[in-house]
Amino acid sequence: MVSLTDFQRIGVGLVGFGIFFILFGVLLYFDSVLLAFGNILFLSGLVFIIGFRRTFTFFFQRPKLKGTSFFLGGVIIVLMRWPILGMLLEAYGFITLFRSFFPVAFGFFGSLVNIPVLSKLLQKVGDSSSMV
Repeated sequence: MVSLTDFQRIGVGLVGFGIFFILFGVLLYFDSVLLAFGNILFLSGLVFIIGFRRTFTFFFQRPKLKGTSFFLGGVIIVLMRWPILGMLLEAYGFITLFRSFFPVAFGFFGSLVNIPVLSKLLQKVGDSSSMV
């Protein structure tokens, strides 16, 4: 098990609340206040988890400047109360920033099928022919 420092635990909580507020803001027809609050919580949680210097070097690497500019530009646009445009910019920036991480995540989700309990559950879900 990975041991986390107190700051990293706080960061995980901040990221979790940030994602919650972003999803809740989208659910409530792109409420700009919830989206802005979620963005601030998500970014501050990221700083708490990996540190300020690592966060800065991650976002401002030369190949990732395009994604960073779209992501942070989207955050600024959301803060200026244009939530739909801001979220579109953020989504594009997020995809370009974390493009190299997606194969790792999909590989992890694919390996979940090898867990005995989950494989039986997935088989049951796949075998059901009910449309409801």
